[in-house]
Amino acid sequence: MKDSAEKLSADELAALQLERLQWTLRHAYDHVPFYRRKFDEAGVRPKDCHEPADLAKFPFTTKADLRDNYPFGMFAVPQKDIRRLHASSGTTGKPTVVGYTEDDLDAWATVMARSIRAAGGRPGHKLHNAYGYGLFTGGLGAHYGAEKLGCTVIPASGGMTARQVQLITDFRPEIIMVTPSYMLTLLDEFERQGVDPRASSLKVGIFGAEPWTEQMRAEIEERFAIDAVDIYGLSEVMGPGVAQECVETKDGLHVWEDHFFPEVIDPFTEEVLPSGVRGELLFTSLTKQALPIIRYRTRDLTRLLPGTARPAFRRMEKVTGRSDDLIILRGVNVFPTQIEEIVLRTAALSPHFQLVRTTRGRLDHLTVRVEARHDADGQDRATAAAALVAGVKNGVGVSVSVEVVDPDTLERSAGKMRRVIDDRDRG
Repeated sequence: MKDSAEKLSADELAALQLERLQWTLRHAYDHVPFYRRKFDEAGVRPKDCHEPADLAKFPFTTKADLRDNYPFGMFAVPQKDIRRLHASSGTTGKPTVVGYTEDDLDAWATVMARSIRAAGGRPGHKLHNAYGYGLFTGGLGAHYGAEKLGCTVIPASGGMTARQVQLITDFRPEIIMVTPSYMLTLLDEFERQGVDPRASSLKVGIFGAEPWTEQMRAEIEERFAIDAVDIYGLSEVMGPGVAQECVETKDGLHVWEDHFFPEVIDPFTEEVLPSGVRGELLFTSLTKQALPIIRYRTRDLTRLLPGTARPAFRRMEKVTGRSDDLIILRGVNVFPTQIEEIVLRTAALSPHFQLVRTTRGRLDHLTVRVEARHDADGQDRATAAAALVAGVKNGVGVSVSVEVVDPDTLERSAGKMRRVIDDRDRG
């Protein structure tokens, strides 16, 4: 696969970005009534964008906007030009629907192939794809990118965990793509079957679709003897392959800026933040035909940094939280990933946990429900529970309860882990 974009100079990339940004703004304004109305209300026109910084004049797009225009109101091309549709699960309302032209699908496969190569994949490698196939973008996005790179794809999809282990053992893939929480489930299944995960053929794991920490990376790498790297994307912007961590540095994700223009804003003031300052990530598509997206609020919290392994492209720091995952507990901001870090360094506890929100009197309360490791006895569990209570109090600044439960008792998922359960009294 030939991909010359990584060899662009800074000036060449800037010129390409501006040309594509101006095209995207015109395309959205001319063909999507929603954007024409939003631009008009904000008093801006596509011609007002003379440099990337001018993008700050344009209105945001949110997930609610996509839902309000369900199913095809955000599309900028005729239905006859759409080659594929994907959609979110719609568990919290109407699903968000995304569409792709033939050129969109080719661009998606290109950035996915670039991502897999940056992660260490090479033509001829076998890739075990355990992302879910179907309306979720993960499975097919990874599939076509891997094929474009020249890999042999094993389309395992999600679920049937015992069979996944059998396939990995028999087919001997070098690469696996899956959510990090499900990778931990696969690890448990390897050990349950008496198969040493460190002896598997896998060399690289490409993990995405949910935030995960450096502690989880260390856990996976140590137990599986692989390189664990992060991939980033979201359906509204394209799918997986918007940004990728490079295996040689593992220092954040290089954004493929020839296709996606990133910004970071203060989620409260909505002001654009300078490079290096953490805030909410926004993306504007630069090449999408079917569904151009302007300043999409991802709700993911990160910061932008200079490129390293791929100097042409800026990096985004590994996402470890979302503004809509934030738990405010008695005035303290708590993210699930903060708890995860403490769980992973507490002896006798497995990485499988959930946060349960309840009401005690007039106040919210948080319980960390976490599985014990298989070899932990009663005393180990009691010691671990006390250590976790103290670790959260000292590290996060809030008091929580801890329930250490038996192994394999918490909900397992082949997709994103349900980390927070809200059982608060709404009366």
